[in-house]
Amino acid sequence: MLKEYRTIREVAGPLMMVSGVEGVTYDELGEIELPSGDIRRCKVLEVDGGNAVVQLFENSAGINLRDSKVRFFGHGLQLPVSEDMLGRVFSGMGRPIDGGPEIIPDKRIDINGVPMNPAARVYPNEFIQTGISAIDGLNTLVRGQKLPIFSGSGLPHAKLAAQIARQAKVLNANDKFAVVFAAIGITFEEADFFIKDFTKTGAIDRTVMFMNLANDPAIERISTPRMALTAAEYLAFEKDMHVLVILTDITNYAEALREVSAARKEVPGRRGYPGYLYTDLATLYERAGRKMGSEGSITMIPILSMPEDDKTHPIPDLTGYITEGQIILSRELYRKNITPPIDVLPSLSRLKDKGIGVGKTREDHSGTLNQLFAAYSRGKDAKELMSILGEAALSETDLLYAKFADEFEKRYVSQGYYTNRSIEETLDIGWELLSILPVTELKRIKPEMIEKYLPKKDK
Repeated sequence: MLKEYRTIREVAGPLMMVSGVEGVTYDELGEIELPSGDIRRCKVLEVDGGNAVVQLFENSAGINLRDSKVRFFGHGLQLPVSEDMLGRVFSGMGRPIDGGPEIIPDKRIDINGVPMNPAARVYPNEFIQTGISAIDGLNTLVRGQKLPIFSGSGLPHAKLAAQIARQAKVLNANDKFAVVFAAIGITFEEADFFIKDFTKTGAIDRTVMFMNLANDPAIERISTPRMALTAAEYLAFEKDMHVLVILTDITNYAEALREVSAARKEVPGRRGYPGYLYTDLATLYERAGRKMGSEGSITMIPILSMPEDDKTHPIPDLTGYITEGQIILSRELYRKNITPPIDVLPSLSRLKDKGIGVGKTREDHSGTLNQLFAAYSRGKDAKELMSILGEAALSETDLLYAKFADEFEKRYVSQGYYTNRSIEETLDIGWELLSILPVTELKRIKPEMIEKYLPKKDK
């Protein structure tokens, strides 16, 4: 029988002070029973002797200080897990919201998890195909990697997230692949888009979805990504599945963290975010990876919208330190109707060299990757020069590079949100584009690769 307390001393917004408590610990889950019989859940934020500060998951309206009762459960927030979660939609607190039955759990797991021991990690080195050329060809995603997408407000990161969730797969078809998708602080319209898109395309069958809406409490927003990662850890390390975790939007998560921190009157850090933002983000991101002795893995794509498109804002800045690269969406490409508008030059996958080559993608991948980057960069410089000095000032070779840059954006980067390209198709398109340039300019590719793969008619 749980001990009940009728010692609520103060309620201030989402926070509540309970006095005379015994044995209550930080992060412990509790519930408040109102005189009407209504139950509201809460979490312990701070314990000082016999006083506990708790945060409500729901609003505090109607709480009577004298007649309401508080009970503490002796454990943190837990997620009931089972393979039956696949194909289901849950709230940010792990409750089914798709009209289906409650999950009969194999077990209940604390959502805060345990950090993966660095000594037990296996280095990521296996290619994951997203079907998106700008990622697969140039900023390759590797199994066990953390590769964030940096977006801006109004850019189509939701469509890109849905596309990756639909199309991503490990090329070895025998391996079980699942997607855990967590939407954090999104609008009802966006939530409706994700659910309909996943259901229509059949992607829902291999997906566990957690939906936290903008009108849900801030404390729930903080729990949502942890719920998703707990489900991913269960599927990866207990059911030996390869799990891709997509978290959108991490900016909303950090804003909720700032809101709770301000309510607790903590000393603010950069831009008002708590000083422990870096550590807090690391507790999420570092739960991805591969583990010794386990067949499964967790690959993570956190998506964040940069306020004012500022890469030096604390959220993208700190995320960049913890993760292995970034995919950046460009407003300029979006205006040109390039879809998805991935800006490949500032984008980076630090592990791409480990996931490409013979037996993983194709022998020519590394050379074409370097050549495409170099040619696109020179082509953009040529276009800039052309806009200043006019076309007549450019050499014949520079004009070819300018043409290459335009064709590269239209044919390689732009593919729409429903085109799923195999890695072979992506590499072949790269060779077709390189055939625009003279063979003498292909200095980053071995001659035997040029002989084997460059379209003959253009040599």
